[in-house]
This record gives sequence, structure tokens and C-alpha cells, in this order.
Amino acid sequence: MTLTTSPHSHAAVVLQGIIRKFGKRTVLDGITLTIQRGELFGLLGPSGSGKTTLVKLITGIDSADGGTVHMLGQQMPRLSMLQRFGYMAQSDALYNDLTALQNLQFFAALYGLKGRQAMERINGAMEIVSLLPHLHKPVAAYSGGMKRRLSLAISLLHEPELLVLDEPTVGIDPVLRQSIWRELGAMRERGTTIILTTHVMDEADKCDRLALIREGKLTAVDTPEALKARTGSGTIEEAFIRLGEGEAR
Repeated sequence: MTLTTSPHSHAAVVLQGIIRKFGKRTVLDGITLTIQRGELFGLLGPSGSGKTTLVKLITGIDSADGGTVHMLGQQMPRLSMLQRFGYMAQSDALYNDLTALQNLQFFAALYGLKGRQAMERINGAMEIVSLLPHLHKPVAAYSGGMKRRLSLAISLLHEPELLVLDEPTVGIDPVLRQSIWRELGAMRERGTTIILTTHVMDEADKCDRLALIREGKLTAVDTPEALKARTGSGTIEEAFIRLGEGEAR
């Protein structure tokens, strides 16, 4: 039997004809998209547009009703991929009755990190999100913004090849938001693929490419500059509105 290389092995994520329905409602309608390795790729759209559902399909948390998802050359969902990507959900999946350290140790074990290596990664990730002084504090005592930062630290723990972040900076103060973006930029420089959802326009501008999503359909995929040029817009917000109006006609 000859093993052939998957045609999707060179891309980070390949979505083909993705359909997802909840009851009679079609949440994602024929999404086809390729995200290259090493890209900082943004999914931009209003609440309810299908961004979070799409992210759940990419990570294998949810399954599509039609179409295929490949991540790093593997068809999803696939349990063995857990150690190759990091995921930060929109709602924080944390154990409130444990300390931050205990939460981190739990996820470190899940990612196969042990002993000294696990502690080095825990300290490093908590430093990135400026939470190191609060390592031994129960998560129940954390503010909403601190919980977001802890969730981000967990997704960074195992230095994944691919990072999927669902609105990572919601509820985080502007100064820390800047430092998180600096770290995301550094990770991209090191070759990490980053996929994030946002409805913050200045964050969308920092992405290499953007997919604009509205009512479960892609309205455009391009660089922020190209999207602005194509619509004669000064800002991404303006471009997004104009592209949406074009769809509605």
C-alpha cells in the first residue's frame, strides 16, 4: 500500500464546502477557505454571523453537516491533533474551585507536558499574560479579564503549531491588549499559524488576511489593504459595510 501525501498537507487549514445547520437554520453555508501555514488570519463578522461555529469546526469540537475540514494535513475531527493546536474559546473553560496553577497543570498534562518542562511553560505563559503574581490564586477570585488572560495562557502552554483564538481580547484592558498583540506578532514571526475571530476593527487591520463572514457566508477573503482598495474605503469597518451592502443587493 502506497502512502500518498494529502493535497492539504502544505496548508494550515483547508475548508471545503462547509455546511452546518442547527435545526432548520443554516449557520454556515458552503464555506470554502484555505489558510496558509504561518499566517495571522482573521475571521471578521458581526455577532451571530457564524464565526464561533466555524472555529469549532476547525478545532474538531463540532462536526459539519457537509464538506470537509483539514488541519495540518489531517482530516478533522481527530483526537490526536489536540497536542498540535491551541484553542481559546469565547467562554472560559476553567475550573473555578482550583488555583490558576492547578488549572495550568491539568492542561499541561493533557498536552503531554511533564515535570520541569511543564513548570517552565506554565511560568512562561503566565508571564506573557501578566498573571505570574496570581499563579496560586483560586480562579474564583479572578476578574473576568483575568480569566480571559488565563484562558489565553492555557492555549499557549504547549507552544502549538497552530493557535485558534475566539475573540481573545474581549474584556482585556488596552495596555494588556497591546502586549498580547505584540506576543501574537512574535509567535507569527516564529512560524506559528494564528487564526482569530474578532469584531474589533483595529485588530482586523493587524491580520495578514481576513475572511469577512456575514450570515454564514464568506463575503470576501483578502489582505486588509486589498479589501480597503477594492471598496475605495479608508477603514476596514467601511470596507466590511460596503461588501455587506454588495451582498444584500
